[in-house]
Amino acid sequence: MTTATYRLSIITIVLCLFSTAVQAQDNVPRSDTFDDVAQYVPFATVLTLKAAGVDSHTTWPQLLTAVASSYLVTAGITYVLKHTIHHTRPDGSDRKSFPSGHAAISFAGAHTLHHQYGHISPWVSIGGYAVATATAVDRVVRDRHHWYDVAAGAAIGVASAELSHWLSRKLFPEKSGCTVSVSPMQVNVSIAVK
Repeated sequence: MTTATYRLSIITIVLCLFSTAVQAQDNVPRSDTFDDVAQYVPFATVLTLKAAGVDSHTTWPQLLTAVASSYLVTAGITYVLKHTIHHTRPDGSDRKSFPSGHAAISFAGAHTLHHQYGHISPWVSIGGYAVATATAVDRVVRDRHHWYDVAAGAAIGVASAELSHWLSRKLFPEKSGCTVSVSPMQVNVSIAVK
């Protein structure tokens, strides 16, 4: 297998796993609250800025690998801990309080945003971490989590993002190969794997 085929295979697998993880979330009723949407804002911001052409630290393959693996590792660790520890929520609704998945996902996204765009302005990083912090605080205020649930979730998210960025740099070491341009009429994607 050539290096180009190997890298393209990795990208395809990561994207497939990412879409599967999104669909395989617990079948819990959603409440359409701030935190249900806000947890994904940092990740969405990373992808939106890259699609808009803002210069990030990595290429598209590195960025997609970092985002997808960060999300998967964060969701996987959180899922295993929630279903192993069985800690009761402050509101007594179930025994899946520890750690906070919302905090973990939002901090993984915020840390990814910091890695990719923190060089542009410190306000980019501050904004990402502010959204993640607001998500975590909202979970505590609404009695869905204890403070230590969201603190553990934040630590898991940041650690997962660090691991994922290290992995993406190892898989795709050079800063060339994929470009995306967006215009009102079309989206162009060009991939050249070396």
